[in-house]
Amino acid sequence: MSSAKEANLSALYAELNKFGQNGEYERALKAANKILSSQADEEKAFHCKIVSLIQLSKFNDALGFISKNPKLSSDLTFEKAYCQYRLNQPQEALKTVNSEQQLSVKLKELKAQILYRLEQYEECFDVYRDIIKNTEDDYEDERETNLSAVLANLCIEGSEKELPALRETTYELVYNTACQLIGRQQYIEAEKKLRLSEKMCREMLEEDGSTEDEIEEELAIIRVQLAYCLQLQGREKEAQGIYTAALKRKPDDISLVAIASNNSVAINKDQNVFDSKKKMKSASSDGLEHKLTSRQRKNIAVNQCLMLLYTNQGDQCQKQCELVSRLYPDLTADLSLVRATQLARDGRAREAAAILEKAASSSPTQELEMKLASVQLLLAQGDRKEACNILRNLGDSTFKPGIVSALVTLYLADNNREGASNILRDAVEWYKRSKDKGDLRLLWRQAADLNMRSGAPNIAAQSLEELLKLNPDSTKTLAQLVIAYAQFDPAKATALSKKLPNLDYQGQDVDALESSNWIMGTKVIKKATKVEPSPGSKAGTPGDELLQKKLKKKKKRKGKLPKPYESGVLPDPNPDRWLPKHERPGYRKKRVDRRFRDAAIGKGTQGTAAGASDMYDMSKVSNQSKASPAATSPIVEPGPRQQQRKVQQKGKKKGKGK
Repeated sequence: MSSAKEANLSALYAELNKFGQNGEYERALKAANKILSSQADEEKAFHCKIVSLIQLSKFNDALGFISKNPKLSSDLTFEKAYCQYRLNQPQEALKTVNSEQQLSVKLKELKAQILYRLEQYEECFDVYRDIIKNTEDDYEDERETNLSAVLANLCIEGSEKELPALRETTYELVYNTACQLIGRQQYIEAEKKLRLSEKMCREMLEEDGSTEDEIEEELAIIRVQLAYCLQLQGREKEAQGIYTAALKRKPDDISLVAIASNNSVAINKDQNVFDSKKKMKSASSDGLEHKLTSRQRKNIAVNQCLMLLYTNQGDQCQKQCELVSRLYPDLTADLSLVRATQLARDGRAREAAAILEKAASSSPTQELEMKLASVQLLLAQGDRKEACNILRNLGDSTFKPGIVSALVTLYLADNNREGASNILRDAVEWYKRSKDKGDLRLLWRQAADLNMRSGAPNIAAQSLEELLKLNPDSTKTLAQLVIAYAQFDPAKATALSKKLPNLDYQGQDVDALESSNWIMGTKVIKKATKVEPSPGSKAGTPGDELLQKKLKKKKKRKGKLPKPYESGVLPDPNPDRWLPKHERPGYRKKRVDRRFRDAAIGKGTQGTAAGASDMYDMSKVSNQSKASPAATSPIVEPGPRQQQRKVQQKGKKKGKGK
């Protein structure tokens, strides 16, 4: 009986092996179940069953059988971890792998894939480097390609780790090298590598006998990355064309569709909103959470919020921002800006400023950015006092030159000269204590000018003294200090003025300069000019008398009154009523449009050239017809230059006829 069972078991195992070798996993699964139904403790049959389920992509079933049969699955750590990895449970898969004390090569490779999915790129890099160093088989190119992908992500994240240079023998390796260059912001070199990768990919796939659709499907990934590289260079029109062409082919890779759609929306911004809304749906479809990296998912989520902002969907924008903030807490500050912008558009600037203040307290790295944005909103509402309070309480950032300048401007706008003087003084004191000395000369000079305008020359003198210590050879500073002292300490001003350089007046006629025309305006010069007789003329000469008569005011003549006029009954008539209009005192010459100033208006019939009016004078036409029989010939309209010459010729003929 036992021999019959053994014979039957060996036959079933032979059948199971045959199905496994031929890749007939459905039949292999049935054969394994037959063995397990007769012998439930057969570990090999159980192992074959799990492998068959994995090959049929029935990961849930495989994981369920492993969990129910711990005794039979003690050596199935790899299969269990792989099922968890494929079911998008990377954390559980990593725990399963780490439960083994000694990792085999296949477990190490699985661990590297899990770490890549978890975006733990530095640990993944170490695992791949260990595998490549300690193994020699036919999978060396695949491992090196995966390692180059890890290096590309490390470059994108800005890792300071020293990264090795890899070969570029395949189009995948060249593509990953281009991604590394993009991470280092070397976009021109990355563009060259991507174009080379595209060429190598086509040549390689054509040699392998791939169809055109398969080639285009593989090239689409390289082209979309090339479009992203062009977009980063500012060549958005070229990038948009590549994105559009890639999406028109409707690729099967949903992650590729999502990335191309999102990048296209980023180019559109607030234009082509209808097209952007359709593409944003593709970029945020279901099933992408495990296909994209966290960085890509964050960018798409922020773009969704911006899309709602551009389309003026205020309530939905606020809800979406709150939802994304809960999913990605590190995006709270950025989304607070979006929320504040939406509230400001709705006329709720104070609420927007409160949101930014809250975001600033929760995000130290972006505190200054948030507070400056809230200051801008408050200034838009005219609340300068609160804006000054925020700027005054920025800590060390308050004394940055731009913020000091803004505070001085705001204080002066409120006529608070004391506050402006205080902030300048505090800024100087802060720079004295700080390691970063900054440009104290500019601050001292601004403080001195402000105090001089405010009527505080003694405080201004202190600022100028400090400024003079920094630059003792400055004549300008010394002169300003003398002016300041002159207002409250004349003795000190006199003593200090001796240090000023002497002015050299050699060769200068002071009287001539004072009486020169550039000092006075033209009207003053005319009034001040006196008519004096020329040196050669004598007093009383006819020319002198005539000049004097012209300078005398003309006496107004008493105007004539009409005969029936009765004095006192009607108002006095205008004495200039008999004068022509152009001679009356209130006459103003009519302005002529510049366009028609030089035009010959009124010199003939409208629309005709000079001299053409004679052609339409019937009396002259009749005389012409008698004098010249050629006048009845048809008229050919020449160009402008020919027309002028022809008119002159006609004039000559008329002269001869007469």
